[in-house]
Amino acid sequence: MTRLVLASSSPARLALLRSAGIEPEIVLPDADEPALAAAAKAKNPNLTAEDLVALLAKAKAESVISDPATHGALVLGGDSALEFQGEILGKPHEPEIAAMRWQKLSGNSGVLHSGHYLIDNRDPESPVGSSMVSSTRVFFSKLSDQEIADYVQTGEPLKVAGAFTIDGLGGAFIDRIEGDSHTVVGLSLKVLRELATGFGVHYPSFWR
Repeated sequence: MTRLVLASSSPARLALLRSAGIEPEIVLPDADEPALAAAAKAKNPNLTAEDLVALLAKAKAESVISDPATHGALVLGGDSALEFQGEILGKPHEPEIAAMRWQKLSGNSGVLHSGHYLIDNRDPESPVGSSMVSSTRVFFSKLSDQEIADYVQTGEPLKVAGAFTIDGLGGAFIDRIEGDSHTVVGLSLKVLRELATGFGVHYPSFWR
């Protein structure tokens, strides 16, 4: 069996991997996402959502590879953001921001981008990384003000990219998607398979 280390604190990514037959080891990343994002945007004002999630996914994965717990394993970092009307939307954190965001999302659509960075750390002396971004268009239902207020009050949208989930309470507010549903959760299994195959790893060897 090939060991997979998930450099993420996301319960959704962990649950997705477990439902797919993979029991990853968790090593929490040490990456200052807001600072990295701000620095990247200052350096490149035209930074795209795809560029940003790729950068942050790489930073998370690279932040843990010196940890002995990751030696001999493949290490996966991930990050997600919603591209909506020219803006890059991450986690809102504050209820007021989440509510204002949903007032805009209601009845509209955006593209959810999930960055993946996989490091082959089976030889800690010479780790090798590979990056891929997957993107899925999400169509949001038309919500009432009360539905928005009730959803924000649950706290769920405060901690997720774009202020919504597809695999939680927010799933009821998604009309449809165009693309890989796992991308919206924050981790594309298809992408993981392709990245692992690039390192000569047989994807079913991840299965527990």
